[in-house]
Amino acid sequence: MRLAALTTISMLAFAANSVLARLALGGGHIDPLAYSGIRLGAGACVLAAIALWRARRAGAGRASGLPQAWLGGSRAGALSLLLYAVSFSIAYGMVATGPGALILFASVQFSMLAWAVLRGDRPARLEWLGIGVALAALVYLVSPGLVAPPLAGAALMAVAGAAWGAYSLIGRGSRAPLSDSAGNFLRCAPVGVLLIGFGAWRAPPGLQGVILALASGALASGLGYIVWYSALPGLSRAQAALVQLTVPALAAAGGIVFIGEALTPRLVIATVGITGGVALALLASQRRAPRRRAGP
Repeated sequence: MRLAALTTISMLAFAANSVLARLALGGGHIDPLAYSGIRLGAGACVLAAIALWRARRAGAGRASGLPQAWLGGSRAGALSLLLYAVSFSIAYGMVATGPGALILFASVQFSMLAWAVLRGDRPARLEWLGIGVALAALVYLVSPGLVAPPLAGAALMAVAGAAWGAYSLIGRGSRAPLSDSAGNFLRCAPVGVLLIGFGAWRAPPGLQGVILALASGALASGLGYIVWYSALPGLSRAQAALVQLTVPALAAAGGIVFIGEALTPRLVIATVGITGGVALALLASQRRAPRRRAGP
């Protein structure tokens, strides 16, 4: 029961990031760069505070806690996080909640798959079938038409997804995910201050936009990641990947309920195609994994 609750809360938090961003940016309440900076700063404060609290509970002194939080993570991880946050925010100024989350999710999966293939992994036919279905559904989603998302916004969201995929690959072997997350956010914080200043110069933020950015950074991102990392030890790799298939659907539902976005046939078909194709590829990969381990 506890595992199910933690998993549900974390998926809702991930979907909430899309809804909050679209509320703030689609309504013009804040500049995308200022939104990114506030989100990164708020996430850094929450994650660093919790990392320090845990370090002190574990017996680390006041003097050693802060350096540990700063030394977690890596420059590559911070750079990936920064690229994701900025691309994500700019894209959500143009793309609706559901399509944006779907493109983001698909790009994350495709980028991680591409890396695995480059590293020598050779997907089986059933995996390629699932990948082909998902890719075809993504092309259908962004193909020209009255309800297609703007191409520039879709491209930026794809960049955000690729950056998040890189961030996930960099952190895959982390032994201290909380400390590494805090360190990556803290490395981004100085750039976040510059983003806030430049974004405010371009367009003074409204109070609603600031509140939504703070909620995204502190709650949906900072606390959401902590809940997710608490759930991960109880999930297999396949379960962790498959449960994330719910995020685009949850984000689309949030866009309909809280923003009044339309549920179009194109979005429904693309959602079924992308999530179904990725699920097929993941399940086929799991079936192939025991054979890979049993080989020489």
